[in-house]
Amino acid sequence: MHQLFIDFKKAYDSVRREAFYNILIEFGIPKKLVRLIKMCLTETYSRVRVGKNLSGMFPIRNDLKQGDALSPLLFNFALEYAVKRVQVNQDSLTLNGTHQLLAYAVDVNILGGSVHTVKENAEALVVATKEIGLEVNADKTKHMVTFRDRNAGRGHSVKIDNTSIERVEEFKYLGTTLTDQNSIQEEIKSRLKLGNAWLSFSAESIAFQVAIQKLKDQDI
Repeated sequence: MHQLFIDFKKAYDSVRREAFYNILIEFGIPKKLVRLIKMCLTETYSRVRVGKNLSGMFPIRNDLKQGDALSPLLFNFALEYAVKRVQVNQDSLTLNGTHQLLAYAVDVNILGGSVHTVKENAEALVVATKEIGLEVNADKTKHMVTFRDRNAGRGHSVKIDNTSIERVEEFKYLGTTLTDQNSIQEEIKSRLKLGNAWLSFSAESIAFQVAIQKLKDQDI
C-alpha cells in the first residue's frame, strides 16, 4: 500500500477569498451568512514590528485570520471542496473498503494500492487546491510504501510539480507513528517514553510540593 502525506505551504495564508466565498455558496451556506463572513474578512490590515520600529498599515487581500475561532471551520470548507473534486474526478477511491483520501484539518493522506493510483489522486488534489490558492509543499510531503517485503516498490517514486517526493520508513500522522512494516512497536516505544516522562514529572512535582509543605510546617 502506498501512502502520500500531503503538506501545504502556509495553508491559512494562501486561501483566495473570492474563490472561498463561492465555495460557501456551493455548499449551501445562506448568502446572508456569507455576506457576514465577507464583512469579517474584508478591509483587514496588518503592521510589522521590527525591534522598536513599526511599519505602516498594509491591506490583507488573501488568507484567513490567524487565531480567529471561525478560521478552522472556514478552512475545512475550502479543503472539503478540494477533496470532493478529487472524489468526483477519480475512480476506485476505496482500498479494501477504506477511503483512499483521508483529511483532518491540514493533514491529508492519500492511499492507494499502486503508485499510479496515488500519483493520479495527488495530481487531481494539486489542481483542485490551486483553484482555492493552496499550494502543496513538495519538500515536506512524504511518500511511504507499506509491504511485508521491505524492498517492495523500491523503484517507484512520486513527483509533484516535477519535484520528487522523499520516501520514508516512518511518519507521524495525527499523533500516531506509522511505519512501512505496519508495525506498532515504534508507537508503543513512543507512548512508553511519553508515559515515563509524565511519571518522572509527576514524581518531581510531588516531591517539590512535599518539600514546600515541610518548610511551611517548620515556619509554623
